[in-house]
Amino acid sequence: MSFGHPLLLLTLLLLPIAAAVYLWLERRPAKYTMTFTNMDVLASVAGGRSYRRYIPPVLALLALASLCVALARPHRTTLVASDRATVVLVVDVSGSMQATDIKPTRLAAAQAAVRKFLDKVPSRVRVALIAFAGDPQVASPPTTDHQIILEGLNSLSFFSGYGGTAIGDALAAAVELVKPPTKGGAQTIAYTTLAAETKKSPVSILFLSDGHQTRGLLEPLEGAARAKAAGIPVYTIALGTPNGVLTRPPGSFGGGGFGGGGGIGGTQIPVPPDPATLRQIAQTTGGRFFDARSAKAVESAYSHLGSVVARVHGKKEATNEFLGLAAILLVAAGLFSALVAPRLP
Repeated sequence: MSFGHPLLLLTLLLLPIAAAVYLWLERRPAKYTMTFTNMDVLASVAGGRSYRRYIPPVLALLALASLCVALARPHRTTLVASDRATVVLVVDVSGSMQATDIKPTRLAAAQAAVRKFLDKVPSRVRVALIAFAGDPQVASPPTTDHQIILEGLNSLSFFSGYGGTAIGDALAAAVELVKPPTKGGAQTIAYTTLAAETKKSPVSILFLSDGHQTRGLLEPLEGAARAKAAGIPVYTIALGTPNGVLTRPPGSFGGGGFGGGGGIGGTQIPVPPDPATLRQIAQTTGGRFFDARSAKAVESAYSHLGSVVARVHGKKEATNEFLGLAAILLVAAGLFSALVAPRLP
């Protein structure tokens, strides 16, 4: 904790002075005396010198201490929203995202979770959206207009990419989307430059997928290596259950990267997630992995990420917190004093 006016902490020296004055007033001889002939009644009224009689003044002294600290304008280190932060949402929209092991479907659960994320992330943070199946496609470049992201999110089910799942290519596309331009406006894979830039402008990738890599030029860990070289953490979410299946209608052939023919009553195709690969991606890049096997788990993961990504360590003034603590202590001192004060019958 730091202070805007540290010299004002010297007001804390008032505490021992106030305590000494209170003890002197308590121990000085009574100025006036009175005659009370019934000693039994006097004993029941006065009682012993219980330690409880010191609780109200102690609470009052603590309240005074809190006020003194508030005068010094305390600041605490915490995560604060960064005006220059960028978050790239990368969402798998391959055919397996239509599986219903997460209700109503994996893709619908992911869309609902991203909406909650957008509600939680600071409005001034730039957000981008990439959809991918067999190849990645930018649904929205980085923007502070989160309504544009919502519109792109609602249209993910109409994505027209090739079938399959290209995890490595999608990661590379996310890095390419946020890397800074070089001199002359040309774009290069200047990851060391981006790593230095991200210290000033925090960038994060939120990556959601439900399947194994089946297409693409880059392997998943090759895409992760590009993100690591750029200094961008990737937060991954493995969506789906190990027993998840996709039911293909009777008579359908190929498509969606699944291959094979249909049959009467439809064909059930296993579509388990690949948590091992996604966990490696998160570990490689310094992000975090979430295993989401229900719609609630997906929402919980995105809700948590909305609280931590796009934020940097900064100073936040805590003056009001100490003022509030002082008020609570003063009220407690008054209430306790009223409860323990002796009353004449």
